[in-house]
Amino acid sequence: MTNNNQLTQTIELEKYGIKNAKVEYQLSAKALQEITIEKGLGVEASSGALAVNTGEFTGRSPQDRFIVKDEITKDLVWWGNINIPFESDKFEKLYDKVVDYLSNKNVFVRDCFACADEAYRLNIRVINEYPWSNMFAYNMFLRPTHEELNGFEREWLVVNAPGFMANPEEDGTRQHNFAILDFTKKIALIGGTGYTGEIKKGVFSALNFILPVYKNTMPMHCSANVGKDGDTAIFFGLSGTGKTTLSTDPNRSLIGDDEHGWTKENTIFNFEGGCYAKVINLSAENEPEIFDAIKPGAILENVILDSEGHVNFADTSITQNTRVSYPINHIENIQVPSIGKNPKNIFFLTADAFGVLPPISKLTPSQAAYHFMSGYTAKVAGTEAGVLEPQPSFSACFGAPFMPLHPAKYAEMLSLKMKEAGVNVWLVNTGWTGGPYGVGTRMKLKYTRAMIHAVLNGDLGLYTYDKYHIHSVFGVAQPRECPGVPSTVLSPRATWNNDEAYYKTAFKLTNAFRENFKKYEDFANEEIRRGGPQRYAF
Repeated sequence: MTNNNQLTQTIELEKYGIKNAKVEYQLSAKALQEITIEKGLGVEASSGALAVNTGEFTGRSPQDRFIVKDEITKDLVWWGNINIPFESDKFEKLYDKVVDYLSNKNVFVRDCFACADEAYRLNIRVINEYPWSNMFAYNMFLRPTHEELNGFEREWLVVNAPGFMANPEEDGTRQHNFAILDFTKKIALIGGTGYTGEIKKGVFSALNFILPVYKNTMPMHCSANVGKDGDTAIFFGLSGTGKTTLSTDPNRSLIGDDEHGWTKENTIFNFEGGCYAKVINLSAENEPEIFDAIKPGAILENVILDSEGHVNFADTSITQNTRVSYPINHIENIQVPSIGKNPKNIFFLTADAFGVLPPISKLTPSQAAYHFMSGYTAKVAGTEAGVLEPQPSFSACFGAPFMPLHPAKYAEMLSLKMKEAGVNVWLVNTGWTGGPYGVGTRMKLKYTRAMIHAVLNGDLGLYTYDKYHIHSVFGVAQPRECPGVPSTVLSPRATWNNDEAYYKTAFKLTNAFRENFKKYEDFANEEIRRGGPQRYAF
């Protein structure tokens, strides 16, 4: 056990099956960074941040995510290719293999919390094989005080062994990597992958079951911030759509950038104690708050450094999914504690690579439920093997890989919350304008920020015919004018200068929406079904 800031608590791991391990408990980020560098597992960037390579996996592996099917989960989880069942006895045997693998090793242990609202707090013990994985847990989860560590009792256990490789034939996995949740044993078991996102998303997935089932609280894959008048804004969106960027606003206090709960008391609380941002093409000019957060204590993942330790944020030779994690207090303007009240506006962010959705539009309640269940964004050429042109990508609730329950359950909760709080819902296209990917250009960040600010400042006002236009294909209300944005930008058709090509592409996307929604039709009422595009392409 290593002494850290006068912390002298001893942690025994034998009760978890890990024997004769040298336990490094609750080390500081600085100590973990030093150990990482000493072991040759990372280097220090010129900013002072730690830079690591996560190895074979530079992103999550959704097909290797499992949930143990038992008495707790069998009738509640929406089983399928997102929530893949795993046998209890197979889990026990695999767990025993992993803890045997960690025995006699130097392991890193951290006690921490999830959920900023103490009424919903989850005590977590994280056991890591690698020091930088433990540093990630320090950054991303809530950090207890020394007093709070006295008598700490874990509710959930995260066991993370990147160097352990499963044998699919023996262990019941698909391949050598895996991330498995057991709700009876309250364990998240992760192996065969060094990608740190599996750690945070394992806990997020657990909360996405625990909160709605036991706490009547809606979990959300979203960012959130709060204005000077106390109004909370919520930003849903898949990776790469701008959740972190748009919620990190110098004029508003950041609640959190990725995972939140919405309580029955209509408060919003952050699950985490840090941020995990994409850094592809990051610049001080466009995203100054995130750029400045990359300093000692931050972890850069899979970036390329020059000989002097400077990061080339445009270099994607390892992956497009370059990342940084940092404690939330690396951002100057944050909400303390990470709780917001009075939710007023919800933004659904989508990076439409087809370039046909309006840059911003106001949704009716039925449209909001439809688009929430759809969770649309698009893949662009080059982001995945075999993707040669824009492809629609749908992820229910803007976070299907992390949602154990049926999407309709979360949509019902959102609809109820919207009615209770009287919020407005907006669909924001942070993707392409003037044509699809390869022809048009990415929406300028300054325009998207101006549209968000116009909503939050009340400049877009109430829907009236003279101020809004109903889109002829998608049926959404798009504003005719917005401060700081050219009127031509607000009309996607006008940016194309080719009506026939525009409508042909728009209808192609509407058909993709309708085809995707077929799997939900038996669970969605007529009002929700009417919220989608109503016209076909022939």
